[in-house]
Amino acid sequence: MRARHTAGKARMAAESEAQRGRLVREMFAQPIRDYLYKVLGRPIAVLRGGCRAPVEELGLEKLRASGYEIRITTVDQDSPAARAAAGGGSPGEDMTGAADMGRFLFGDLRMVSLPPRSFDIVYCGFLLERIPHAALVLDRFVAALRPGGLLLLRLRDRDCAAAALDRMAPEPVRRMLWARLHPGEPGPFPATYDPVTSARGLQAYAASHGLVIVRHETARTTPGAPSRLTGAIGMARALIAWLSRGRLTDAHDEMLYVIRKPEDRFARLV
Repeated sequence: MRARHTAGKARMAAESEAQRGRLVREMFAQPIRDYLYKVLGRPIAVLRGGCRAPVEELGLEKLRASGYEIRITTVDQDSPAARAAAGGGSPGEDMTGAADMGRFLFGDLRMVSLPPRSFDIVYCGFLLERIPHAALVLDRFVAALRPGGLLLLRLRDRDCAAAALDRMAPEPVRRMLWARLHPGEPGPFPATYDPVTSARGLQAYAASHGLVIVRHETARTTPGAPSRLTGAIGMARALIAWLSRGRLTDAHDEMLYVIRKPEDRFARLV
C-alpha cells in the first residue's frame, strides 16, 4: 500500500514538473520566434544572465537548425559556484562545444562590460534572487537591450514561503538540503532576495523604466523526488504561509516574465 502511495506521489511530481516545463517553453520560445520574424537577415545576440539559466528552454537549437545565426554571451558573478556551473571557464573565455554556449564573462555585474543596445534578447534566469543590488544589474541588462528587444526573467518570488525558508535556514542546513535535492550540482548560491525580486518590485521597476510587461506567470517547483525530506520541506512551506496569513504564499515559488523594451524612433540604430 505504501509503495503504491509513493509511486503515485512520484508520478504526480513528474507530471507537475513536465507541465511546468511546457509552461516555461511556451512563455519564452514563442515570443523569441515572433521577434526573430521582425529582424530577419541579421545575427541574433542573446545575453544570458546567470550560468544556471537553462538556455535550452528558449528553443534556440531549433532556430539554429532553421538557419538563424544566434550568438550567446553569458554573464555571472565571479564566484566558485558560478564558475563550476559554467564548467570552470575563466573570465572572457570562449567556451564553445556541443551546447555552443559562446562567451562567458565573470565579475561584478554592476560593472561588467556590456555595450549599450547590443543584444536582441536578455534571458536572466535564477540570478536576481541570489545577487545584491539586483535593480542595478537589471539597469545594465536593460541598457544592453536593443529597442524592441525582449527581457525574459525567471526567478524565485521574494514574497513566497519557499524564499522565506531559504532566507531563514542556517547555512549548514542550506548546504545539506542542496546536496540532497540537487546532487552533483554546484551550490548552494546566496539567498539575497532584493526587493526587486517580487511581483510588486518588478512591476514598479518596469513602470519606472518604461518597460512593457507582455506576460507574467507563476509556477510551483517540486523540490526533488518525493521523500521524507521533501515532505518536511512542503510542511515547512505550508506552515510559513499559514503563519504569515498568506502574505508569503505557498501557491507558487517561481515567477516568469516576458518584458519588452519599447522602440525608440529617435534612437540611433546600433
